[in-house]
Amino acid sequence: MVKVLFVCLGNICRSPMAEFVFRDMVSKRGLADRFYIASAATSSEELGNPVHYGTTGKLKEYGISTKGKYAVQLKKRDYSEYDYILGMEERNIRGINRIFGSDPEHKVSMLLDFTERPRDIADPWYTGNFDKTYDDILEGCEGFLNYLISGNHLK
Repeated sequence: MVKVLFVCLGNICRSPMAEFVFRDMVSKRGLADRFYIASAATSSEELGNPVHYGTTGKLKEYGISTKGKYAVQLKKRDYSEYDYILGMEERNIRGINRIFGSDPEHKVSMLLDFTERPRDIADPWYTGNFDKTYDDILEGCEGFLNYLISGNHLK
């Protein structure tokens, strides 16, 4: 089983969007039983809050629900529990590394590092552009899944 953790600042916009887009993607390809997928925050600002209405609204357009998801914070022990820890932007990577202390197994990457155009995914909390965030996350999830399949990384 491949264990994937998506991480952003508050775990109410980008990382839950990535979590549920990726869940939907692997489910539609008949691979859901090969994955454990979750998301978390580097900060404690939104802990316990539900997914942002902009994210839920955007995902609803594609028939994807985030029901039951509430913001949780990344913990040091998550490093040993996940195979891939994927941040949404460079700031998240700094936060992840601050929490973990180091990345000796090279588990930490930005989601869009798995695409032909590595870059940050802008935070829709500030931009208000959930459409652009969705497009970037979809691109990243497709790139990541292709990486796993083509490199025979599925356990």
